[in-house]
Amino acid sequence: MTTMITIHHVQVTVPTAQEAQAREFYLGLLGLSEIPKPDSLKARGGFWTQLGAVQLHVSLEDGVERFATKAHVAYQVAEVAFWRTKLEQAGLKVLESTPIPGYERFETRDPFGNRLEFIQPLRS
Repeated sequence: MTTMITIHHVQVTVPTAQEAQAREFYLGLLGLSEIPKPDSLKARGGFWTQLGAVQLHVSLEDGVERFATKAHVAYQVAEVAFWRTKLEQAGLKVLESTPIPGYERFETRDPFGNRLEFIQPLRS
């Protein structure tokens, strides 16, 4: 039996007509770095980003009820308070998450309905 090594990428989707706004949110507000998509996938639209060793793929998809799912991406950050303030100032509604011992965290939804978690390990 072989073992899994790591997570290669996570994919979220945004409505087809909102790709430009998704670029503003993920590349602009969150500051993720765009990486090239393979030529074989470019015609599908969307874009890929790199964050540490993991990629986030932002793809285009219509007809999805994003606000009804608990599926999400959790971003580990160094200063959770900074991100809380930045996202609130950008007009996003910040929600408190159920506490997890040893972590400070909150969640929000991106402008397209994808659930996002921001989590910081507490210092011992």
